[in-house]
Amino acid sequence: MAAVSPDIAADFLVEAGEILERLGEQLVQLEQAADDKGLLNAVFRGFHTIKGGAGFLGLTPMVDLCHALEDAFDKARDGKILLDDDAFDYAQRCLDTLSAQMAALAAGQELPPAEPELIASIKAWASGSAATRPAKPAAARPAAGASAAPRPAAPAKAGGEAEQTVRVDTKRLDAIVNLTGELVLARNRLKVLRDRFKDEDLHRAVTALDHATARLQGSVMRTRMQPVSRVFQRFPKMARDVARQLDKQVELTLEGAETELDRNLVEALADPLVHLVRNAIDHGIEKPEVRRAAGKNPVGQVFLSARQEGDNVAIEIRDDGGGMDPERLRAKAVEKGLLTPEAAARLGAEECFQLIFLPGFSTKQEVTDISGRGVGMDVVQSKIRELSGQIQIHSELGQGSRFVIRVPLTLAILPTLLVRVSGTTYALPLSRVVEVLPMPQQKPDYVDGQPVLDLRSTTLPLVWLRAWLRLEPCANGEVIVVLQSGDFRYGLVVDQVRGREEVVIKALPKRVRGIPGYAGATLIGDGTLSLILDVDGILRSMRSGDRLRRA
Repeated sequence: MAAVSPDIAADFLVEAGEILERLGEQLVQLEQAADDKGLLNAVFRGFHTIKGGAGFLGLTPMVDLCHALEDAFDKARDGKILLDDDAFDYAQRCLDTLSAQMAALAAGQELPPAEPELIASIKAWASGSAATRPAKPAAARPAAGASAAPRPAAPAKAGGEAEQTVRVDTKRLDAIVNLTGELVLARNRLKVLRDRFKDEDLHRAVTALDHATARLQGSVMRTRMQPVSRVFQRFPKMARDVARQLDKQVELTLEGAETELDRNLVEALADPLVHLVRNAIDHGIEKPEVRRAAGKNPVGQVFLSARQEGDNVAIEIRDDGGGMDPERLRAKAVEKGLLTPEAAARLGAEECFQLIFLPGFSTKQEVTDISGRGVGMDVVQSKIRELSGQIQIHSELGQGSRFVIRVPLTLAILPTLLVRVSGTTYALPLSRVVEVLPMPQQKPDYVDGQPVLDLRSTTLPLVWLRAWLRLEPCANGEVIVVLQSGDFRYGLVVDQVRGREEVVIKALPKRVRGIPGYAGATLIGDGTLSLILDVDGILRSMRSGDRLRRA
């Protein structure tokens, strides 16, 4: 290993990591269709490829494990042994061991050897035959996998075909994106100057630069886009393992895995999605006997899908389980001291669903390896907010639950709506803006001390940004910007709206980072610094009654 170039070792980690992720999905598919020769060959080749790379690097523990599996699956290809539940359990345990060995290799540590009992079990299985080791009936297996049709192996190019891709260090891509962001800021500044000087030649030059910058921006963004399948393909294995651990029968369906998203977002979404899928199986899907008693199919259905919606990507986790009981959530929040009985009584059903995001909230009676400690969902919501996204919950008791995450396609450049208050410009994420309304002449009504507006037979709570900033009330005209936060809408009252502008997000200084209501900062077209407002943070202030009423 010492004589091998670090670049070669790094390439092996990337390639083997991708193969392991594919193997997790392929093994689950093969478990549901054990007679699929194409999938069986793909699984065999996967372990064979990892073994070859590990052998070149002198990674003996990894070679020994892959060799045992490769030998067993080769005999299965020849029809000498049959695939049964034990075989798939061994293979999945091997994937876990290989992942741990890869992590050790990446950290420069000694590779942990596979459990001797595991390798002995694989060899014992490989030494059997169809006559002496019959496979269990498919109906006896707990369903836990992806329902997508098995895909033929590409997981090779036609002979003589030229290389169409090149592997680039992500730091170089990030540098190009940052430089493009600076170019966008300069473009915005020139557009302001163009409108000020009213020069025809300047107008044509800036217009041409505007078009070229927009095309460059789009091309650079596309270089960082990756399909969400990079995250999705790890879930069939995870769903299978969790379902078997809980003695449940679950079928996971993946949809829209080809939807593309910024690379940084794809990686950042992995942990929140793990929490949500595990919770769907643990909290949502009932035990088989419970589902039968309720007239349901004993095999629970979990759906993980992605789709593009304009400048956003929506990722949905849906199950057909027991759903959430608002009354139980309300009572549990009071029991744990997270809400007073009076505050809990004022919550509607949709607001009760949001209680699961409170730190320390859990409805589990017992703490297990999977859940019950009251951590996870609060982390999920915090992570989604860090990504300038939002998460919505829909649930029906006895029918199931649906979680929808919406995040921007990229975090590098953010479309915003610029608003002004007391001569200062603030930016609002355009994806959260529903509409802009003039302030009506009549005074707003009050509900529980909160100013509200009757908007098309809907009660719209109002927040005066001046009051939130502790400024004097405005004597001139005012504008209402209707904002979306999850399933909730409210009106942010500002002095005026400047218009739309694409901005480059900059992190806040450490001394002010974490202040509620602020998501970041940016330079806008006139060269001044503008703070990006956190729509959800302002809403939380509204619900706490802090700095909201008109001064």
